[in-house]
Amino acid sequence: MDASTPPTANAMRRALRRARDGVALDVTEAAVLLRARGDDLVDLCASAARVRDAGLAAAGRPGVITYSKSVFIPLTRLCRDRCHYCTFATVPGRLRRDGHGMFMSPDEVLDVARRGAELGCKEALITLGDKPEDRWPEAREWLDAHGYDDTIAYVRAMSVRILEETGLLPHLNPGVLSWTDFQRLKPVSASMGMMLETTATRLWSEPGGPHHGSPDKEPAVRLRVLEDAGRSSVPFTSGLLIGIGETYAERAESLFALRRISRAYHGVQELILQNFRSKPDTAMRGMPDAELDELVATVAVARHLMGPTACLQAPPNLVDGEYERLIAAGVDDWGGVSPLTPDHVNPERPWPQIERLAERSAAAGFELRERLAVYPEYVRRGEPWLDPRVLPHVRALADPDTGLANPDAVVRGLPWQEPEDLPASYGRTDLHTAVDTEGRTGDRRADFEDVYGDWEVLREQVLAEGAPERLAGDLREALAVAADDPTRLTDDQALALFHADGPALDALCRIADDVRRAAVGEDVTYCVTRNINFTNVCYTGCRFCAFAQRRTDADAYTLSLEQVADRAAQAWEVGATEVCMQGGIHPDLPGTAYFDIARAVKERVPGIHVHAFSPMEVVNGATRTGLSVRDWLQRAKESGLDTIPGTAAEILDDEVRWVLTKGKLPAATWVEVVTTAHELGIRSSSTMMYGHVDTPRHWLGHLRLLAEVQQRTGGFTEFVTLPFIHTNAPVYLAGIARPGPTARDNRAVVAMARLLLHPHIPNIQTSWVKLGAEGAAEMLRSGANDLGGTLMEETISRMAGSAYGSYKSVRDLQAIAEAAGRPHRQRTTTYGEVPAERRAAALASDGHLPKLLPVLD
Repeated sequence: MDASTPPTANAMRRALRRARDGVALDVTEAAVLLRARGDDLVDLCASAARVRDAGLAAAGRPGVITYSKSVFIPLTRLCRDRCHYCTFATVPGRLRRDGHGMFMSPDEVLDVARRGAELGCKEALITLGDKPEDRWPEAREWLDAHGYDDTIAYVRAMSVRILEETGLLPHLNPGVLSWTDFQRLKPVSASMGMMLETTATRLWSEPGGPHHGSPDKEPAVRLRVLEDAGRSSVPFTSGLLIGIGETYAERAESLFALRRISRAYHGVQELILQNFRSKPDTAMRGMPDAELDELVATVAVARHLMGPTACLQAPPNLVDGEYERLIAAGVDDWGGVSPLTPDHVNPERPWPQIERLAERSAAAGFELRERLAVYPEYVRRGEPWLDPRVLPHVRALADPDTGLANPDAVVRGLPWQEPEDLPASYGRTDLHTAVDTEGRTGDRRADFEDVYGDWEVLREQVLAEGAPERLAGDLREALAVAADDPTRLTDDQALALFHADGPALDALCRIADDVRRAAVGEDVTYCVTRNINFTNVCYTGCRFCAFAQRRTDADAYTLSLEQVADRAAQAWEVGATEVCMQGGIHPDLPGTAYFDIARAVKERVPGIHVHAFSPMEVVNGATRTGLSVRDWLQRAKESGLDTIPGTAAEILDDEVRWVLTKGKLPAATWVEVVTTAHELGIRSSSTMMYGHVDTPRHWLGHLRLLAEVQQRTGGFTEFVTLPFIHTNAPVYLAGIARPGPTARDNRAVVAMARLLLHPHIPNIQTSWVKLGAEGAAEMLRSGANDLGGTLMEETISRMAGSAYGSYKSVRDLQAIAEAAGRPHRQRTTTYGEVPAERRAAALASDGHLPKLLPVLD
């Protein structure tokens, strides 16, 4: 703790007054209040308690303090980290000497869980060390011997067995998780957690610090985990460990970091404020314990910063019975308390008896009530916070009115299983045509204010990014380099060209068109294809997407396998060579449904090319089935998948992605999926959606990354420019995004894509759906050589507000090419020659499905 000069009396009085008045505190004021003692601390606690009481009253549980009746399951005590205060982590030799395995066996886990269920416990707190197989060969050998790819796979498997065989709700603490790990574990858990501990990087980076030598304790890594939890809509527990060497300012900064993430995603279900207690046989055994006043002041400041809706917990076994002081400071929860198992992290400090805790809480004027591992607010909200495979287990134990634990619930196992089939057809299945004739029901979902996170936080984030800087680079020199050899363009030159306008833009487009002519010739290509969006039910929360609906929304729909196959057969009859199939991340969609969809189409129309399943859908399928991305893609290929669309890319820069897409896969995961697909011989397109909260710097990085991937794999068939359609996009309706790209932007992006991807990706596609016929023709004069497909139906852009219809006939596409002064040629998905029979069928029908209706004006 810092021994700096204490705050002046005036600074303390001012900070206390602001706290009493409910005025927002800054970091400096919070650091001052963390040092409140004596009467100042009493004053601070009184105002914090009022904030807490207002929140409890608003939540419908005034005067209630909660706890969770749980069992503690230390799945493994091996860990790759070396925290200097920890007695939980151990080494393989000690485990063997004590007669233990590297991991608890399934029988050991289930024995603890069953005994807990018999005592009325409802939570299985599964705690373990971080990624032990990365440090300990013995852990890797145990996992291999028992058939698990990694520790997360074992955690998932045991969580399923706990749900099915005991009825307890898993609360998972596996340490640092990736975004993909969250997708793997969310379907088998009610909630998850990981202590932030501190944002003081020096305690991790400097030798002798408590976290030195522990890769998973880097604050930036742990903050990323909290953000990924929020993006994945996982009810998440976090908190601080105080008194490990941080200063008051650093502790205040840590609280502000937690508040920022809580505000942004609304996913922090509770904060634990835990006081450091030194333990023998650790490197920090000589460090003094954090004093009770330190903890009390931290709880009170956290209550003021986090607000009335936050749930704050202080472990009751670490405070020597001083429960009343913590209640007075603003806690409203005692955490997990077990009648069966010890606190394996602090084994020297037993849990208090639940009856004793109830008595002491009552003495402070509070009723002790049992909650579940997941907090009441999330129980009542249900999806997307609780996966539909876990929701029945939670509801079996919850009071339907309060969301707290039902004291009369019988704790017993219930089946946990992936749905076996695609959900039955329902909803507005005619939307593919009705969107053109009747339009959508409304311009936004009913849960607009909640499902996408906190709009105000996003506005602040975008404003902080600022407007794109217009570079004063030498355009003439950059144009000369582009004309001579575009592969030599530097980043500064490319950025200057992205900003080109007027005569410079005209010159840029002429150069790009010359490069196009040399690379692929004069032919404008197109594909006779049908889009099939098999469901628009999705809870991912992408902020740019107007396509996604909840099950209960008026425009929601899901197609049956037969309907999907019927649409593919119709497309074949009118000359199509391809179906492009994508859908929302439907919570009831089994991970094997994608295989069934591809198989159903191939069985009905063996000759058609199945271009399907975005990288987001691939990850969804893989995590739901428990397969690796590689194995899932191989299974999909065996089921009939030919290529995948390179959609879900948006902008491959996470600072933009996390504004656009609350819960979509990170850029690195997108790259992993397409790279793996290419390695398996599954080619893909590549895309970029631009004109929202991005800048030319992001466009440049995106295109450079695609070129890099293509040089490694050669798997991209084309690059598709996707101008942002703003009209019904949530991020635009919230006042955050621009109203799409300008005409100048479109020309510059197409031209620069041609130059920056040359010679690696030869085909540059423009989107008539988003730009219309005239706009597409202009792009053909700016470096593009492909018009995409006839589509036959298109719902995603039309739901967003595109005014250019959902299909084009073959002659329509040929007319666009002719308007650009170019010949045209039908192609296959992979830019090959189309069989004569297919060409004749397409020309005979003009690529029209029967009974397609005109576009609604």
